[in-house]
Amino acid sequence: MESLKIGEFEILPGEQRKVELPVAKLYTDANVSLPVHIIRAKKPGPTIFISAAVHGDELNGIEIIRRLISQKNFKITHGTVIAVPMVNVYGVVNQSRYMPDRRDLNRCFPGSAKGSLAGRVAHIFLNEIVKHCDYGIDLHTGAIHRSNLPQIRANMQDEETKKLAEVFGVPVVLNSNLVDGSLREAAVKLDTRVLLYEAGEALRFDEFSIRAGMKGILNVLKHLGMMRKTSSKKKELEPFIANGSQWIRANASGIVHNKANLGDKVTKSQILAEIGSPYGDILDVVRANRSGILIGKQNIPLVQEGEAMFHVAYFSEDDEEIAGQIETVQELLLPENNDI
Repeated sequence: MESLKIGEFEILPGEQRKVELPVAKLYTDANVSLPVHIIRAKKPGPTIFISAAVHGDELNGIEIIRRLISQKNFKITHGTVIAVPMVNVYGVVNQSRYMPDRRDLNRCFPGSAKGSLAGRVAHIFLNEIVKHCDYGIDLHTGAIHRSNLPQIRANMQDEETKKLAEVFGVPVVLNSNLVDGSLREAAVKLDTRVLLYEAGEALRFDEFSIRAGMKGILNVLKHLGMMRKTSSKKKELEPFIANGSQWIRANASGIVHNKANLGDKVTKSQILAEIGSPYGDILDVVRANRSGILIGKQNIPLVQEGEAMFHVAYFSEDDEEIAGQIETVQELLLPENNDI
């Protein structure tokens, strides 16, 4: 195995090291750096990055990485793990999705060394981290006031990526096209296969989402031969691959009374919510367009007409079976389960 150079730092096989990659200065003259934790085994193997907080208000991923690297039994036998808990440090400091220049970092890749602030951060992350990696897992949550059921989004047309998505072990996988300017698009151009994990809500920790993310990362590392596989009598749950999804929008403005929860099976024309006035009148109801599983929802009980409220995924499989599997995974990952 050769030494790995990230920025001005050289990391040798068998070494574990925390480094700070300089990004830029604030107008207060304070330096802002990109925190990177590198763990290298003595034996050769794949290199994988695990990143969080590309959107600065998406905090679950930070906690997932913190728990993983702080575990005493987190040891890799082959290859290299590059963990970046806060890609958008600026956003984390300000509890904001965006960079200080109001740009969405996940639309600024591949970036430029002399571009906007967001472009420079994207350039540094891509060239100092992603270019070294064979694989990546990018951790996200829903937007502010929106929750996502734990799910993987990936290019299911690529057989190796599809296998990684299945191995991760969450109940729902969405075949997701590449978005212009996204980290995933830029990584694919470098021949790095990436899974995007979506779970929970911005600015909140969600224990189920955190545990599902940790378990999924460990599953991938074991599948890639980077960690020892532990014997288990538990049957691994195969995910269900959605063949489509759609956001259902509000048809009136008012106060929301939800009738459905994340992970629920919903049927065509089922009432998902009532929208009422401040005086108690029901102005309208929100109905499912077709049968599926609820994988995302708005949490704030106020809505404007046209606002996205419910994200429903559609499957060719039996929705009842999928809903049952989601419930099983939730039970396995409850806090009283100390396996994670």
